[in-house]
Amino acid sequence: MAKILLVEDNDLNRDMLSRRLARRGYEVAVAVDGREAVEQALDQVPDLVLMDMSLPVLDGWSATRELRADARTRGIPVIALTAHAMADDRRKALDAGCDDFDTKPVEFSRLLSKIEALLARGPAAGSTGAGAVPPADEAGPDGNVD
Repeated sequence: MAKILLVEDNDLNRDMLSRRLARRGYEVAVAVDGREAVEQALDQVPDLVLMDMSLPVLDGWSATRELRADARTRGIPVIALTAHAMADDRRKALDAGCDDFDTKPVEFSRLLSKIEALLARGPAAGSTGAGAVPPADEAGPDGNVD
């Protein structure tokens, strides 16, 4: 099953979401701030990131921009999670590089639908994560990167 990096500084939210995702069969890794999220994403290359936007150390907007700037993580889908529900907040998250946006308190069935849709889509263009197809200029004649 897919690996999800859950980035959430609130203990209750983190516990609830990680348990519900695990019950659905997902492998869940957790980070409590944006810096830790970037480090774990680079190290573990998850299939999807759930990113709280209001985080200590490095906020979710900045962490997402860092993920998008690195070839190893730029194709990993990111869903922004925030208590801010204004249209401008959604635009700000999408502008930072998030693929989707969900509000807190989380309605799990709605979030699960977004997760499933992004995972079904596969890695975004430019991803070099597991299972990604490298750009033609990087692949050899057999389709592999040497």
